[in-house]
Amino acid sequence: MTILSAPVEYLPTGRLRISDLPRLARRHPLIIAGGGLMGLLIILALAAPLYAGDPVNIDPFKRLQPSSAEMWFGSDNLGRDVFARTIFGARISLVVGMLSAASAALAGLLIGVIAGYSRSFDNVVMRVMDGLMSIPTILLAIALISLTGPGIGILIVAIAIPETPAVARLVRSVVLGVRERPYVEAALCGGASLPKVLWRHILPSTIPALMVQGATVCASAILTEAGLSFLGVGVPPEIPSWGNMIASSRLYLAIAPMTIFAPGICLAITVLAVNLLGDGLRDVFDPRAKRRR
Repeated sequence: MTILSAPVEYLPTGRLRISDLPRLARRHPLIIAGGGLMGLLIILALAAPLYAGDPVNIDPFKRLQPSSAEMWFGSDNLGRDVFARTIFGARISLVVGMLSAASAALAGLLIGVIAGYSRSFDNVVMRVMDGLMSIPTILLAIALISLTGPGIGILIVAIAIPETPAVARLVRSVVLGVRERPYVEAALCGGASLPKVLWRHILPSTIPALMVQGATVCASAILTEAGLSFLGVGVPPEIPSWGNMIASSRLYLAIAPMTIFAPGICLAITVLAVNLLGDGLRDVFDPRAKRRR
């Protein structure tokens, strides 16, 4: 699969002016929508200590309170502020999603580039990748976390490992198409070293596909983290995350629906934003896919 086989309409380069935003929104509405939502979520998560309150303070006298001026989304079964826990939970989802995607992208890029250029390495490593792809992501993550115990670091590793094979196979397919191009053969015949050819000619061709796949991995990682936390094998219970918020409040849906709806809606919005951004990047780097829709 060759990502750059069609003319590409790149995003504007240089300094972006306010007057450029309407034109950019018309040409790339998905990138503007997804990037805007992601930017807003990141700002809200980073500024949480300034306005969100205490997400871990327990007050038994305020259990399952409705929405009020003091607690905008009410309180959960332990008297904790649902709004504060929802905002601080965004930090966990964004950190786990982005770092898992970055880890899987870097590992998949390294494996895919080498496998696509070295046939002997390809035959061995791709069979390992096929084996990893046959294992459900959430089961492999549960197994790794069960061996080491819950924690954000091991959670990122547990999510990144199952996502790496898909990235590696995509990068490999791009490299297989690019390595036969005349300019690559000309560079090798001209005496360029293999590392230089990989760095200057092969690697740049994989970046567009890697960006699109990275957005997909990020959305999947956010959902996987929420699922693992819901099952009790994600982040520790004392750390607020959308998954363990839903798990701890599922018995109180009829009494305090915001304890479920607040983290659930935020989770859906975050995944939607990442998917919109990924679709927008795909339209930019592969215009033929946009025309087929």
